[in-house]
Amino acid sequence: MKRDILIATHNLDKLKELEDLLNPLQFRLHFLHELPDFFPPEEDQDTLQKNAMKKALEAAKFSGLITLADDTGLFIAALNDAPGIMSARFAGNSCSYSENRHKVLLLLQNIQNRKAYFKTAVALAAPDGIMAIIEGRLDGEITTEEYGNNGFGYDSIFAVNGKTYAEMKAIEKNRLSHRAIAIKAIIPVLQKIINT
Repeated sequence: MKRDILIATHNLDKLKELEDLLNPLQFRLHFLHELPDFFPPEEDQDTLQKNAMKKALEAAKFSGLITLADDTGLFIAALNDAPGIMSARFAGNSCSYSENRHKVLLLLQNIQNRKAYFKTAVALAAPDGIMAIIEGRLDGEITTEEYGNNGFGYDSIFAVNGKTYAEMKAIEKNRLSHRAIAIKAIIPVLQKIINT
């Protein structure tokens, strides 16, 4: 019998990645658009882990379903680890992906140190509490300009081994990305759920 899991995100790009990563498991996936009366909580915590836990727990309590939520940040060494937890809103509250990338490239003009890493915290919650919290991290560097047409967010300026996420096909990115690392690490917990 398939188990029901709610994916707590309205971000369609992130949703597609999570669907692809979870697809091999025997789950019936549900999404927030199925809950029109649920309003996702504000991401006002001071860490990725706390934001992910807050999102997962509130959606689980509302829906009655086991819920998976994540929060992701890009951490750039030369910017004292900014944008970090503010990655989605780095250029302002209603900014676009493009505006965020432009701000990063502008701030890093003429800076040699381009080291950066992406980190994702994934939380799994039942209506009565948090079941697991896992992190995935991938080190890379910020390019001096945009490369590639795939992906979303900062993908066209974050490179791993000389290739940006946006230059990778989805299957390649999903083999090595920060989000893939976190999801793979939480899969044993999800498999236990299938078997109970």
